[in-house]
Amino acid sequence: MAKKPTGPEFEQPMLEIETQIESLQAKLEQSNRENGADPQALEDQIIGLRREWNRLTEEIYSDLSPWQIVQVSRHQERPYTRDYLNLAFDEFVELHGDKHFGDDRAMLTGFAQIDQFKVMVVGHQKGRTYKQRAKCNFGCAHPEGYRKAMSKMRLAEKYGMPIICFIDTPGAYPGVGAEERGQAQVIAESMFQMSQLKTPIICVVIGEGGSGGALGIGVGDRVAILQYAYYSVISPEGCAGILWKSHQHAPKAADALRFTSKHLTELGVVDDVIEEPLGGAHRDHHKMAARMKSYLVKTLAKLTDEPEETLLQNRYEKFRQIGVFLEKATT
Repeated sequence: MAKKPTGPEFEQPMLEIETQIESLQAKLEQSNRENGADPQALEDQIIGLRREWNRLTEEIYSDLSPWQIVQVSRHQERPYTRDYLNLAFDEFVELHGDKHFGDDRAMLTGFAQIDQFKVMVVGHQKGRTYKQRAKCNFGCAHPEGYRKAMSKMRLAEKYGMPIICFIDTPGAYPGVGAEERGQAQVIAESMFQMSQLKTPIICVVIGEGGSGGALGIGVGDRVAILQYAYYSVISPEGCAGILWKSHQHAPKAADALRFTSKHLTELGVVDDVIEEPLGGAHRDHHKMAARMKSYLVKTLAKLTDEPEETLLQNRYEKFRQIGVFLEKATT
């Protein structure tokens, strides 16, 4: 028996059609094996259902609320950093450890190649299964994770390699041990270091971009975000807990935070939005990886032609302008 597709509540009409398609495909395969009569009728039904799925998906995903976008960004089947390394890059050699405390599985670092470019990749990793997620602390990096990232980024600068950062975390790990080992300070140090690295840096928010955990590897010459990702000073649940004393108000907090790709583009926080396949990146890893590769190669080609002094100056001015706004004088 086929596993029933699972997803957010707003996707249920789509999932029901997917279940019907899988059932009809199983009948069609059985009919072909047993030389059953008139498989054309089954094929016509499948084609009709796929057209209906496309129409319904376009309708639903054209008007997602901020809270629904959060649910998509957290989807268990959404591609993570290691998925992009496997699908979009030609090779990857992982580098471990921070040379001080240990190796944080929530932060993935290593040499990689994408087309003609040799790069350093730094990215959060959540893990697919519960066992993997537990090892990765659900993508919440410890101080040693950011120290590892800083060490590898300095190495990239030494060898003149561009840096690509994949951001996907609900936030830095908030435990007592992490605070004792300097969580807040190491995030600040990482941001300061990234602002001064004499090599191109591209940052892409691929899922959740939560708080300082995201900012710790988020200072770059280009900051991009996937269409159904979010980038925020705090999670909706955290915001709701502070303002309304209950996580049940998370949808209302999501509306107020203005953290979707559309809002961030209007506010000048991100430079580019990478379009996702129909129904979200979790429905087609290969197509999403192809779009990611196209964006990275195109952007690397532009940035690698820039002089170091120009890169640093533009990077400084870019982040100095974030948050600046004008108010009309009241009369």
